Amino acid sequence: MQFRQQALSKLQSPEELDVPVRYARPQGLLVLAVTLVVMAAASVWAVTGSVTSTLRAPGILTYGQGSYVLQSPVTGQVTRVLAEEGDRLAAGDPVLNVRTQQGDKVVRAIAAGRVSALSARIGTVVTTGADVATLERVAKAGDPLVAMLYVPADSAATVPVGAAVDLTVQSVPTEQYGTLRGSVKAVGRATQSRQRITGFLGDKELAGQFTRGGPPVAVLVQLEKSGTKSGLAWSAAGGPPFALDSMTPADGALHLAEQRPIDWLLP
Repeated sequence: MQFRQQALSKLQSPEELDVPVRYARPQGLLVLAVTLVVMAAASVWAVTGSVTSTLRAPGILTYGQGSYVLQSPVTGQVTRVLAEEGDRLAAGDPVLNVRTQQGDKVVRAIAAGRVSALSARIGTVVTTGADVATLERVAKAGDPLVAMLYVPADSAATVPVGAAVDLTVQSVPTEQYGTLRGSVKAVGRATQSRQRITGFLGDKELAGQFTRGGPPVAVLVQLEKSGTKSGLAWSAAGGPPFALDSMTPADGALHLAEQRPIDWLLP
């Protein structure tokens, strides 16, 4: 009650009536104005602006028809190697000569393709069913080169068909020739196991790299053509002065669909 009585007495006899009223300082008004402008600009940007996200995934350049592993049908010692890596062979073309107890036998390609790896050399002893070569299936010489990227399964749904892709090719210096240009042509519907990727690429080590974080989803990238020496479009004018080979590793940066910032806040 004592404090209440003192407060009432102070109200009945006000003091300091001659003290001027203190307004906000100019610095405070400036800070307030700047804050309001920033908030207004952020609100407008959140509604009208857009943000593009990028998804990175490893991959490889290929002709898109898969590979097969050629196995020796006989047991013996390799006496001649009749093909080289990079050669294009027709079905039935000779690959190796193998000396067996029944005489010399020829190991032939079972389907048309490009020799991407030779595991047998002169003097090598092979057994029936042993892997001797890997051939990438190529229907004809004019088949276009594509890129196959292996995207983490939990991110594949965000990749739209037609999305722009920049590819860093392992055999091409990026600082000198830039990145290879392309766009998403197709997105796989199911994840790829290590065995399935091995069957497609004919390379167990690559399959192991692509499945290191779990079974991925395959994304087919169509490469842009141009009048450069490589026949493909690059971020740097001209690109490299040579053609690219299939089975060359590449890392892809997929540019996903643009989103408004406000969409991140909405359920």
